[in-house]
Formats: sequence, structure tokens, C-alpha cells
Amino acid sequence: MEIVSIERKTFEELVAKFDRFVSRMDTICHRRGEKRMSEWMDNQDVCRMLNISPRTLQTLRDNGTLAYSQINHKTYYRPEDVQRIVSIVEDKRKEARFKDRTI
Repeated sequence: MEIVSIERKTFEELVAKFDRFVSRMDTICHRRGEKRMSEWMDNQDVCRMLNISPRTLQTLRDNGTLAYSQINHKTYYRPEDVQRIVSIVEDKRKEARFKDRTI
């Protein structure tokens, strides 16, 4: 084991810098904590809410209708983005029913 000796003043400066670093990290984590992942929806939540299949959800992502974020191969959606497209999905569903009646 090797012993390293430093001056008290240097040690206190080091501790003060470390404390400032910890304080900054706490502030950053607190800000990020306001945007909790529990507020985000996953594929299953969105499919259930919109009453659509996973393939239809994929199409909504592919054509840019629904914004999403991916973290470690898992897809997440903001509830406000999903809510915004509810009327779009309903309109498409009505169009499909209308086409079925006319054929």
C-alpha cells in the first residue's frame, strides 16, 4: 500500500470541488427527474389506447404521423403526441368502414 500526503489546503480545495460537482449533478438529475419515463407510453400502451395493431403503429411511425423515441431498442411515445393523433386514427377507421359498405 502506498501512502500519499497532500497539504490540508489542497485537500480542502479538492473536497470543495467535489462538493460543487455533486451539487451540479443533483441539480441536473432533479431537472431530468421532472420528465419521468413513467409519463411516456410504450407500444402496448399506444396500441391499447388507439385500439390498433402493432403493425398499424409501425406504419404511423414510418410515415411520420406519430413521433417516438427509442432507448435500447424499446420505443416510447409522449402521451400528448398520441392524443394528437386519436382523431386521425378515428378518421381512417371511419373511411375504412365507409369503403367496406360501398363495395
